[in-house]
Amino acid sequence: MTHRYAVQVHYEDTDMGGIVYHANFLKFIERARSAWVRDLGLDQNAMREAGTVFVVRRVEADFLAPARLDDALGIETRTLRATGARLEMAQSVWRGEDLLFRAVVTVACLSRAGRPVRLPAAILDQPRDQVAPVTRK
Repeated sequence: MTHRYAVQVHYEDTDMGGIVYHANFLKFIERARSAWVRDLGLDQNAMREAGTVFVVRRVEADFLAPARLDDALGIETRTLRATGARLEMAQSVWRGEDLLFRAVVTVACLSRAGRPVRLPAAILDQPRDQVAPVTRK
């Protein structure tokens, strides 16, 4: 299952040349992951109050082409693997049909004490994609 999230590039997202600063791609995909969790019906504030949080453990990223001021971007998130306390997702950022950025992100679910805890059922029950999206056909 693919989750889609839209982002508009604002002036604050760019460098002096009007190109999106590289670290902002990580912010864009973070927003998309938060929206995906919310769309699954999970309340991260309630989870935190109950003592469970998500943390990013690993990001493998490829910057393929620049995004620019005022671009309308689409972020696609796909679940690759979910095992116990760990979730691996493929995320890609598109401008129309152009792939600009892709990443594989590993997220862990932890207790207040920093110990691994089981992922919520809403995540564990999601269908898995076998490979990360690279191009659209």
